[in-house]
Amino acid sequence: MTSEHFDVLVVGAGLSGVGAGYWLQNLCPNKSYAIIEARARKGGTWDLFRYPGIRSDSDMFTLGYSFKPWTDSKAIADGPSILRYIDETARENGIDQKIRYSQRMISAAWSSADARWTVEVDTAEGRTRYTCGFLYMCSGYYRYDHGHLPAFAGMGDFEGQIVHPQAWPENLDYAAKRVIVIGSGATAMTLVPEMAKRAAHVTMVQRSPTYVVARPSNDAVADWLRARLPAKAAYALSRWKNVLFGMYFYNLCKRKPEKVKAYLLKLVREQLPAGYDVGRDFTPRYNPWDQRLCLITDGDLFAAIRENRASVATGAVERFTPKGLRLADGREIEADIIVTATGLELQMLGGATLSVDGQPVEPGKTLNYKGMMFSDVPNMAATFGYTNASWTLKADLIGEYVCRILNLMDAKDQRIVVAHNDDPDMPVESFVDFSSGYFQRVIDQLPKQGARKPWKLYQNYAKDLLALRYGKVEDGVLRFSNPPVTGAVKKAMEAA
Repeated sequence: MTSEHFDVLVVGAGLSGVGAGYWLQNLCPNKSYAIIEARARKGGTWDLFRYPGIRSDSDMFTLGYSFKPWTDSKAIADGPSILRYIDETARENGIDQKIRYSQRMISAAWSSADARWTVEVDTAEGRTRYTCGFLYMCSGYYRYDHGHLPAFAGMGDFEGQIVHPQAWPENLDYAAKRVIVIGSGATAMTLVPEMAKRAAHVTMVQRSPTYVVARPSNDAVADWLRARLPAKAAYALSRWKNVLFGMYFYNLCKRKPEKVKAYLLKLVREQLPAGYDVGRDFTPRYNPWDQRLCLITDGDLFAAIRENRASVATGAVERFTPKGLRLADGREIEADIIVTATGLELQMLGGATLSVDGQPVEPGKTLNYKGMMFSDVPNMAATFGYTNASWTLKADLIGEYVCRILNLMDAKDQRIVVAHNDDPDMPVESFVDFSSGYFQRVIDQLPKQGARKPWKLYQNYAKDLLALRYGKVEDGVLRFSNPPVTGAVKKAMEAA
């Protein structure tokens, strides 16, 4: 089997992968690269999910790329608009010409002797192979083929239709039908008010409450800036405004959780009918930002509840019944359609396996360097965004830093770079300090973080900006080298 070689192979053509292509083209124009994408279209999350009302749960001034202003009127954008934005970025920069679709990475094997990765890829025509000097993983953090679905008792008894948001049927007719949405995460918060526009009634069944924050879909300050400044300047200012506010609010949640909790619940009470049991349905057992806050746009969920188009039932699901659900407290809820918005199934590296010089790599036994490289895994970076802010903020910085590393390798005329921890006694902890179920189910499979930089994840854009855009690349942790000179090569060099 012949192998096509690239200086850099990017895996994934979603928001991260298209951004990676931009940074490589602009900061490393001498590097050859290709993007392989397992699906038939670019866009990642924003092409995969097709459920009603699909939208971002972050503002587009921070979810958008730093180099391409978001110019639509809505700051909280719907999925099709985000997909168009990604398509435009790829087309305007010629990145779409670098993407190879329906190519799923199966494995990657690093050879120190050759200073290159050999990447096995499944395609519609069969197995193919690439080699590359640097492997850049932008494959997201969850499985695309299916979501998380608990083994609810009696699912086969239900006489209606069961739907998972990750596999939404085309043209699902829910008009004038009774709908149950199981879950209270971002997907459920989007689906419930959207489906309530046409359904007879929508009931959100949640095991426990989530913090819900209502936010206008338009950003008044951004609109004011756009009316007075060039697009790039208005976008940059709007981006920084939202970055700084997000950092301030997150830190406030950590420093004064009870105060923030009281404030958030006060806002909820103001938007629900008098006497509504907010303690039962909207008061979580955890503090703000121990799990991600759920965003609703323009108070749409609360409006649906006020108008009796939607309701919330808090309690564990005991079982499915022929006509709907029975909760553990004995309540029965009837439905024609049940949507299982029960979350994602996390997956590192798109499910592919890695090996270094014949030894399998177990990500859960590695340390994460600056949120982008695995300890003792050469010439590889993996994009993982923020849990407390927009994904793209970190993805952009990683793209810049990868290019800084590649350019330094060229300047030093060295082909291998690896992050190595010299302190085996350094305390380590979980990759993220996040109690959400979808993280906790696979936390042992994720890289660990150390007690200090550059092994510690700060989940802080300002700190990462200083470290990744302006900090030294040669930080004493990254080690640069060349492949060992073999006997045959040494003789050839001496003869020359």
